[in-house]
Amino acid sequence: MSPKSAPDIVLIGAGIMSATLGVLLKELQPELTIEIFERLDIIAGESSDAWNNAGTGHSAFCELNYTPEKANGSIEIGKAIKIAESFEVSKEFWSFLVQEGCIKSPETFIQSVPHMSFVWGENNVQYLKKRQQMLESNNLFKGMEYSEDPAVLKQWIPLVMEGRDASEKVAATRMEVGTDINFGALTRALINYLQQQEGVHVHLKHEVRDIEREEDGRWYLKVKNLETGKKRKLHTRFVFIGAGGGSLPLLVKSDIPEGKGFGGFPVSGQWLVCKNPAVVERHAAKVYGKASVGAPPMSVPHLDTRMIDGQKALLFGPYAGFSTKFLKNGSWLDLPRSIKFNNIRPMLAAGLDNLPLTKYLIDQVRQSPEERLEALQEFLPEAKIEDWELEVAGQRVQVIKKDPEHGGILEFGTEVVSAADGSIAALLGASPGASTAVSIMLELLQRCFPKMLATPAWQSKLRQMIPSYGQKLADDSILLEQVRTWSNAVLELKK
Repeated sequence: MSPKSAPDIVLIGAGIMSATLGVLLKELQPELTIEIFERLDIIAGESSDAWNNAGTGHSAFCELNYTPEKANGSIEIGKAIKIAESFEVSKEFWSFLVQEGCIKSPETFIQSVPHMSFVWGENNVQYLKKRQQMLESNNLFKGMEYSEDPAVLKQWIPLVMEGRDASEKVAATRMEVGTDINFGALTRALINYLQQQEGVHVHLKHEVRDIEREEDGRWYLKVKNLETGKKRKLHTRFVFIGAGGGSLPLLVKSDIPEGKGFGGFPVSGQWLVCKNPAVVERHAAKVYGKASVGAPPMSVPHLDTRMIDGQKALLFGPYAGFSTKFLKNGSWLDLPRSIKFNNIRPMLAAGLDNLPLTKYLIDQVRQSPEERLEALQEFLPEAKIEDWELEVAGQRVQVIKKDPEHGGILEFGTEVVSAADGSIAALLGASPGASTAVSIMLELLQRCFPKMLATPAWQSKLRQMIPSYGQKLADDSILLEQVRTWSNAVLELKK
């Protein structure tokens, strides 16, 4: 069947978000017609690509920026609980798709890798101990181990402990049920499944150039084939803009009131990739540390065991950087072009409030190889510069939004922006992003398809796909044990 000029659904961007929403909608309403447009010649070529993100099943087991220490010394764990719950929901959905044969082999996209936090210095050790005690009291974090014993830490992370000053105070936590995910491979599996369904068409090398609302409430899109130069026009009743850093300019073009005042602040990244197989083989964990003062959350240093396309890899970073591009394959004019009359005040206010961040990014860009090695040696004291090479990671656009008190604030999470009538939605922002894609898309369904979501048919199907749907795993230890045991078995993960 040829593509329609008036599909039910248009998804912009062939990344993890569009893929997740497309599969959810097609499972809930099989007769829907869906058109997916991607400006690159590959699926998952930007933020979803394995080399462009952390690959961590962001479950808040090891990411210290999700558990900030408050002024009174207590640890805030609310965000960590929400993220951990969301990740379990993602695992349930992926398990359903594997069980149904929609995704063939779980090992192509997900592996068991312990998640660890590692700190040094008396204050940081005290913080980590309090964090572990707080988290371990919640069902989602049961089994989180804590140790300050160098002998134990040498067993967990031998490379990290080798050559370390014996007098240095160190501590670590470990969750054996952590994961490593190739979101590029997962996205390709989801899109591949979608392409096999009737009424779904994926168009690579196609760029959505304009979005306008018609008088009848439908959306009119102008699309250009970047290979042939041919232009196409189509109408649809629902548009999802899941184009990573490219979402903001398209949201602006939609001219919906809800999109006014949003700006974007691009942050780029780089990895040090280990090219010595002997070193790679001796490390088997994702080890997260504490971010430097002024560093954005995506720059929390971590030493990561990764499985990318069947090969074990070891990455350290990311080293932050600044680029005016909104996409890795974007334009240097992306940032200046994004400045409009309705967002200039929030952007200026956020810029003035975040001068330390700007200085941090500039300093990172100017780092020498020796300075990067110095940061690595805080994790691996015996690291040698010849064993590592620098690779460019992905581009993220952090959200700037209006704020009555400051004029504008810089957000480091994800933000779903949708029209009042639910006919268009865009996803802005970054971390934890891909790991919580299913929960984010469920929130989008609630906003944009409320009547359908309330029907017995959709409710029943959602509970089939996500057994814990509508329930809080953090509050129900029995349900959590059931769904985690099931999903870990289906996904072939450690129990």
